Formats: sequence, structure tokens, C-alpha cells
Amino acid sequence: MCGFTGFSGSGSYDRRAVIEEMSRTIAHRGPDSDDVFIDDVVALGFRRLSIIDLSGGDQPMHSADGRYVITFNGEIYNYRELKADLIKSFNSTFRTDSDTEVILETYARYGNATASRLRGMFAFVIYDKKTHSLYGARDYFGIKPFYYTLNGDHFIFGSEIKSFLPHPCFHKEIDPEIVKPYLEFQYSPLEKTIFKGVKKLLPGTWFEYSGGELHIERYFDPSFSPERRSFDDAVKLIDDAILSSVEYHQIADVEVGSFLSGGVDSSYVASVARPMKTYSVGFEIGGFDETELAVELSEKLGMSNKKKEISADEFFDALPSVQYHSDEPHANLSAVPLYYLSKLAAKDVKVVLSGEGADELFGGYDWYIESGYAKLYKKLPLKIRRALAKTLGKIPQRHISRFFCDGAKTVEDTYIGQAFIMGDDEANALLREKYRSDFSYKDVTAPYFEKVANMDELSKKMYLDMNLWLPGDILLKADKMTMAHSLELRVPYLDREVFAIARTLTSNQKMRGRHTKRAFRRAALSHIPEGWANRKKAGFMVPFRVWLREDKYCERVAEMFRRDFAGEFFDTDRLLSMLYDHRDGKQNNARVIYTVYSFLLWYEQYFILR
Repeated sequence: MCGFTGFSGSGSYDRRAVIEEMSRTIAHRGPDSDDVFIDDVVALGFRRLSIIDLSGGDQPMHSADGRYVITFNGEIYNYRELKADLIKSFNSTFRTDSDTEVILETYARYGNATASRLRGMFAFVIYDKKTHSLYGARDYFGIKPFYYTLNGDHFIFGSEIKSFLPHPCFHKEIDPEIVKPYLEFQYSPLEKTIFKGVKKLLPGTWFEYSGGELHIERYFDPSFSPERRSFDDAVKLIDDAILSSVEYHQIADVEVGSFLSGGVDSSYVASVARPMKTYSVGFEIGGFDETELAVELSEKLGMSNKKKEISADEFFDALPSVQYHSDEPHANLSAVPLYYLSKLAAKDVKVVLSGEGADELFGGYDWYIESGYAKLYKKLPLKIRRALAKTLGKIPQRHISRFFCDGAKTVEDTYIGQAFIMGDDEANALLREKYRSDFSYKDVTAPYFEKVANMDELSKKMYLDMNLWLPGDILLKADKMTMAHSLELRVPYLDREVFAIARTLTSNQKMRGRHTKRAFRRAALSHIPEGWANRKKAGFMVPFRVWLREDKYCERVAEMFRRDFAGEFFDTDRLLSMLYDHRDGKQNNARVIYTVYSFLLWYEQYFILR
């Protein structure tokens, strides 16, 4: 796990000084070593966290013939098989035992098909010194980040946007079109980022930059293709794939630990991997702590466990750093416990396993569940349901009227995932005129729903989450919070071979009634007690709504809402009214308040303090 940054283009500035300063901004991603490559066209900077081939994997790395140079962030788990194939097929020779050199040689032999041959998590750039072109790619699911911007004849890229800031051709500016989508989703759901002109390379894509032109192609799409097989056969295939994946994800020349909560996802991974050390966090308030469950399972499986309880003061004190490391404003409350969990683990190990991705692959979220009444109601023709909704929509909204109104809509009309913070009108009401727009969340979701128009509702929801929620929120915070502490996070469920099985499951094998991840949970039962395998998903529960009703923390947020720059973006009178209504128990406005508060903390970090 490492970090890289770089640019193509020339100018009247000290190229070495610029690339070295760009690299220093992401030193947290790789404290073990650093180096740069510079010629008249390209500058590459690299920070290394040594995991595989500790003495021979330094970057930027040159190919044996000197033609190619690579900077690479991630791990390639099938590099030994690829290496053996290259030796057999092409008589390739290798100077190191690193996966980095295998990528270089694969590119020399297979060109733009390189990314699709790799099994792992990755983002990389390869420079061809002969043609002065760049080839790069991002892994299948978006585990590792990749950002870029085109500015005149400059192509600037890197693992984190903050590495662009020292470049004299990069001008830091907010894109006003992204503020509203952020408020609705709690993260930026678009290819564009909140920094004007900066984009994300989407998961499962590769690019080539040559002659000032950028060409991007997608090599992987997380589509579903159910196959008919028995439930027991599906369970066995899942277990076999996960056992193999966990084994691959433990390939390292350093110790590998594991995050562990009270749920099935991390418990399944830890029970298979059996690391010596596991790590857990919770909160110093009743009902928001699963650490005792993690301790109990660790004892059952013969593993040690370290845990931490996070106080309210610690939570609020960490928020500026969390927003800085996120690059863009990010309002998932669970980023903070993950920040402390990573800090805890990094004291002992360089690598941890975690359970991200199981819910998206195997159907684990509660918001995938549809009540029996809703299913019965939807058996009525859509025309009738819409007529009922039109009539009931005229009366004050109550649970029963909302039921009939929502039941008259399609999944395409209503679903954007778990992080639906506010609707179009509510967002516009909070924003100043400059940031209001006709943007609708459907502008983001519609293109994805069109690709799975013939699939069932569960598959549609899962496909959307695989493309938006997973890379834009879950994996973003996983990468940024762990790398803030120079810790490598590995996610065995997000493996191309595991997905090859997951994509073939039927909806009934994923969910029946209110039972989520059916086949996955049954597979986990081979390794963990039933209490863990079938425990209802909790996630990182954060008591922010509780703390916000205490004057101390309410006023801390209010102080930020009163800052002059807050009024540039938001109707602060409305925000303060919502805040005090929440404090007084009149409404639960915690998620809206946290989303705006996170934005302002982020803005302060990037535009006021730096």
C-alpha cells in the first residue's frame, strides 16, 4: 500500500521541487521510503509502505530494458501466477520478487489488456519513455483511489487530490455544481469531484494519455447473471471462494491483523484468516458498542483483541483531520470510528483484513428488504396504485398515506441507497442562490438503472450500490482513514473470483423475507457460531444525535454555522433553527446537521487554514 502523484507537461518552474513537494503531501501513505522520476515530459513521485519484497520493491520502478517506469498503489494477489506465465510464455526475467515488476512486464507483453489480467486492488501509472505516453488503471471495485485533472497541456494525477495543491498549474476552486449532490448523497456521487476540474478515474477502467489526448475505457462492469443451482451448492461455492480469497489476501512479508466487530462480515474473515491480532472500537455510551462481542469471538478463536472506546470529545476533535484526509467533504459518521480503529491497529501491524463489500455482493443491507404488505400492494396494477397515490397524496402525510404513495413509485423513482440525506427541494432551501440547481438525484442514478432495466428490484438496488455507494463512500473512507495512519486495508470479499460467484446467485439465495445474505450467512456458519453468523447488521453506530442534544456539542456546531464562510454557502438562520430544534427534541435533524457541518470543516481545512 503506497501513494503516488505525478504530472505530464512542462513549464517555467522547478520540476523536481514541485514533484517532491507534491509527494510530501501524501507522506502518510508511505513513510518507509520515497523517490521521484523526472524527465522533460513526465514527473512521478512515490511514497512506499513496504509490504511485499521489503528490500526490492522500491518505486518508481523501471522495466529491465529501461523503457517503462511505474508508480503503483495496491497489491496484486495473483502476481506469482502471472510471473510464472510470463516466464513460461516469454522467457521473461525478473530482478525482484515484487508484484510491481510483474505489472511492468505484463504491460510490456499485453499492453492495454494489463488491468483485466490482475487480481487485486490497484491504481497505477506506467510511463513509456519511448512514446511519451501514459497508461494507467483502477481496480475492479474502486478499492484504491485515482484522481486526475487536465489543465492546458498538463495532466496531473495521484492517489489523493491534496497532492495536486503544490503544482503551479493547479488552481484550487470549488465546483458549485457538486455542492448540492453532496448534500443529497453525503459524498460526491459523480465522476467530477468538488474541486473544479478534478475527476475520479472510475472503478474498472483504464486510460491512455498520449499527445495531449486522454482516452478511457471500462474493462469491468459488476453485472449480475443468476444461475440455477441448489442453495447448498451456492453455499459451498461461496465458502470455497472466500477461503481462497482470504488466503490470497494474507500474502505479505509483514504481519497481517484484522478488524473485528460483532457482525458476520468481519467475523467470517477473521475466523478464516486466524490472525494473531484483531482490533475493535466502540463508544462510551450505552447501545453503541459491539466491542465485547469482538472480544468474545477472539477468545473463542484463540486470537488477541485490542479495543478502544471513543469519547464524545475524541469524536469531535478528530473531525477536522477526518475531513482533511478525505480530500472531499464526506459525511459518513462511521469514518470517525474507522479513523480511530486504524490508529489503534497501526501501532502493531502494517496490514489489516476487513469485511467491506459483503453487503453489496451478497445482499446484506436492511434497505434491500421490502415488507410483505408492500409486496402484496405492488401486485396491483401500477395504474391503480398511482390513482390511489394521487388521492391520498392530497391529505397530510402519515405513515399510511406515505405507504400508498411510495408503493405507486418504481425503484428507479425512489432508491439512491442508504445515504439519502435530503431531497432536491430541501437541499435548495438550505443553499445560497449560487449553489442551487435543477439537479436531481435521478440524474445520477438513472444511467445505472438503465443498464439493469430488465433485472429484479433487489438486483437493481445492488447494482446501483456497487457503482455509487461502495466506491464513493464505503471504500473511499476505508482507504483514506487507514492510510491516514499508514495502514494497509485489504478486503477479501471484493475479489474478482468471489464476485464471479456472487454475481450468479439468485435473489432468493441472497434474501428471503427479512433474512439478508442467506447463502453467505450459511457459509459463515461453517466457521463462526450462529450468534455471529445470523446477527442483524449494525455497522459503526455513532451517537452523534445523542451528543448533539448536549449544550457543549450543540454550541460547538453552532459556532461553525455562525462563521462568515458558512453564510457563503448556506442559509445559516435555517441551519441554526434546525440545530436547536434537534437539541430541544423537536426533530431529529442529526444527519442533515452532520452533513453540513462536515462540509464546513472540510472547507476550513482546504480554503481557510491551508
